[in-house]
Amino acid sequence: MSEELPTAPLEAPVDPLFTHPASPFERTNPPTPVAFASPAQTGVWVGTVAPMASWTAYKTQIQFGFTILAYLMVLVGSVTAVAANPDAGWRYWVALLPVLPTGVIVWLTVRELGRLDEVQKRTQMQAIGFSVAGTGLVTFGYGFLEGAGFPQMSATLVLPMLFGFWALGLLLIALRSRLRR
Repeated sequence: MSEELPTAPLEAPVDPLFTHPASPFERTNPPTPVAFASPAQTGVWVGTVAPMASWTAYKTQIQFGFTILAYLMVLVGSVTAVAANPDAGWRYWVALLPVLPTGVIVWLTVRELGRLDEVQKRTQMQAIGFSVAGTGLVTFGYGFLEGAGFPQMSATLVLPMLFGFWALGLLLIALRSRLRR
């Protein structure tokens, strides 16, 4: 018998990239490490979140919270001052002071609505439209009931009613989009 010549080990064939299925596991592999290490971090905020990063990420929520706090402080002060001086001529001006922080809240809200993308704007506009229509329907209908003898509705109930219908509108829009899928 003849002696067999040793053969080179067979190499696995190389598959071209286009033969691999599109797998999320292939696309999400971590990147290869960089040859150079990151520079050493020095300073006070090493290992923690820097306050400027928090301010940038949560700026609107922080501003809104401070404005609500200012509103509550001005409201308590205004109500207390007007109740303590029922005959003073300036009581009307003091009673209107809580409108100033409320104006800032309106400005913050409008500014944030302007920063939304098109889908979010459409959703908010549908919820706001539902809110206005629902509040109008309830107040209009209650106006007829007042003519029939119901007690008069306070105008301070209109804004919470708007907010309630707005939240209900957002909930209905979210449910509708989930049921369509």
